[in-house]
Amino acid sequence: MKSAHKKAVLGKTIVYLILIIIALLMLIPFVWMLSASIKTDREVFIMDPFVLIPKDPRWSNYTNIWKKIPFGKFVENTVFLTLVVTFLQLLTSSFAAYAFAKLDFKGRNKLFLAYIATIAMPWQVYMVPQFLMMRSMGLNDKLLAIICLQAFSAFGVFMMKQFYTDIPDELCEAARIDGMSEYRIYFKIMLPLSKPALSTLTIFTFVATWNDYLGPLIYLRSQSKKTIQLGLKMFISQYSSDYGLIMAGSVLSLIPVLAVFLMLQKYFVEGVASTGLKG
Repeated sequence: MKSAHKKAVLGKTIVYLILIIIALLMLIPFVWMLSASIKTDREVFIMDPFVLIPKDPRWSNYTNIWKKIPFGKFVENTVFLTLVVTFLQLLTSSFAAYAFAKLDFKGRNKLFLAYIATIAMPWQVYMVPQFLMMRSMGLNDKLLAIICLQAFSAFGVFMMKQFYTDIPDELCEAARIDGMSEYRIYFKIMLPLSKPALSTLTIFTFVATWNDYLGPLIYLRSQSKKTIQLGLKMFISQYSSDYGLIMAGSVLSLIPVLAVFLMLQKYFVEGVASTGLKG
């Protein structure tokens, strides 16, 4: 018994050590980014020896970035875009998932499979037709174009449906007998029970929208409409780049993502576990 216990403890210790090493390796780029954000452009690439904190930290990088470019406007655009897209995806994904999971209508399974099949199609395949459609609607160079394109998510519908499938149908049947409409069942029963799934989808959508670069690059031309990711590119010219300011801006752009994840992390694992694997 003691030998088996020792082997179990040793096995867990090895697993934990491997996980710690992997975690430390994944943190290296973030540590380098933090270090580079308080260095001059010349100090950023000095590796022999590598200095984590320079003797004269350039904290002014965090203030200069607000002066050299309209960083505040870029933050405002990104926050607006991310909040609106996240809200719309939560609403449309959960609403459609409720219909696919709890309502019985003709062609439900075929329609669901056809919609989910779009996940397998790379965005680059229909990127040009989408752009032509948005331009024909007069939405080119407008934040509304990105909102319209990202307000619906096949992945979000799939994830929410997997969660709703595990909720007993008897709850909905009892509510219908009591005279509740489908809308009230959705708002009063399904949504309160789906906090883990909604939190998980919030994290995925928020991070994807906040960090999106290609979408705003295609649709937004005016400087007043640009997002943070496009704004940071303004520090990269044909002949030189101010990497200290770029890293400072990257650190600032990372803060909201970390804040959202920390606020919703207690639901995250539960949401992934309860929505992912049941077919």
